[in-house]
Amino acid sequence: MERRLVVKVTAGSDAPERCSQAFTVATTALAAGATVSLWLTGESSWFALPGKAAEFQLPHAAPLPDLLDALLAGGTVTLCTQCAARRDIGPDDVIDGVRIAGAPTFVEEIMADGVQALVY
Repeated sequence: MERRLVVKVTAGSDAPERCSQAFTVATTALAAGATVSLWLTGESSWFALPGKAAEFQLPHAAPLPDLLDALLAGGTVTLCTQCAARRDIGPDDVIDGVRIAGAPTFVEEIMADGVQALVY
């Protein structure tokens, strides 16, 4: 049976431990064979932009660019539509592989059978 995990990250550099935990759990699930969808919302929205993950620092944590690269390579990374609009981020601004989608897509993902959703 396919294992699917949706992780919604609301924290960024404003709450670095919570942010790092979300990325770490998502990439660990991916490495364990789960299908993973990571949603960037709130302050984590900035990580959809080139170079922003490299600015993130947290001692004793895996480098955020490495975690993001793994998720882009093996999972789905989505930037919240409203969060992007509030930050004047458009489709041409984001890292290749990041999609922009809203609540209907999020709800569709988390309501599917067999999905575990986590919010950080």
